[in-house]
Amino acid sequence: MLFAVRLWCVGALVLAVGSVGVQGQQQDPKAEQIVKVAEQTELDAAANDHSLWQYRDVDRKPFLGETVSRVVETAHGSVSKKVELNGRPLSPWELKEQDAKMESFVHDPIQQARQRKEGAQDDKRAEDMLKLLPAAFLWSVKSEDAKTVTLAYVPDPKFEPPTMESKVFAAMAGEVVVDKQQHRIQTIKGTLVADVKFGWGLLGKLERGGTFDVERRELMPGVWQITESHVHVNGHALMFKSIGEQDDEVKSEFRSVPQETTLEQAAFMLRNQPASLDAQR
Repeated sequence: MLFAVRLWCVGALVLAVGSVGVQGQQQDPKAEQIVKVAEQTELDAAANDHSLWQYRDVDRKPFLGETVSRVVETAHGSVSKKVELNGRPLSPWELKEQDAKMESFVHDPIQQARQRKEGAQDDKRAEDMLKLLPAAFLWSVKSEDAKTVTLAYVPDPKFEPPTMESKVFAAMAGEVVVDKQQHRIQTIKGTLVADVKFGWGLLGKLERGGTFDVERRELMPGVWQITESHVHVNGHALMFKSIGEQDDEVKSEFRSVPQETTLEQAAFMLRNQPASLDAQR
């Protein structure tokens, strides 16, 4: 998936946002060009990247606590197995239950089709949001070193969002770190710079100060993946299930998976590997 999937998740939270301008902010042509090159580089990379991975996924949510899962990607979908809950390994009985869930997915075309559809929708939304980055913000160079350049962005008051989802840009400001050699986006952070009301506040409100942070790293030459994502948005709205999202996700222990791997083979790998791949080294 594109790096901007997490950005889309934030975007889904702030539909129907009004325009937020920053007085006196000017567009920096150098920064704008860097963003345009990075945007096209990411789009090209996403179209040509067919790599598959297995990894350890740590997900923390309020009330639900922390879960650790093993995930194996295949060309037909991703298979996952929860192995820890709130710092403790799952019991043998709980692991058998996880194995049963995997088997259900592996042999159920309906579940597989649903996962593929949701993934394709997320990718399309992320692609659409990525394409709007140069136009939706006013950009400036914040800092620069030999390897990276850090760009600051604020909403462009002249930007007219073409869709409801894209109105997220009217309320976010933050920074983007770009790898100078490869023109790849390494980090993207944003903050909700104004309260967001739905139906004059009758249907809900998001509070100013909500944040998101997406971190990426290069796993092999030219292949970048999200390794951390943090979303902290406070508020409520009747029409969105994900409102007030508080989510911290960290992925690690990446290992390449052969393209020919089947769902059955992925499930077999998860049934027969330890909670940490580091234990195999």
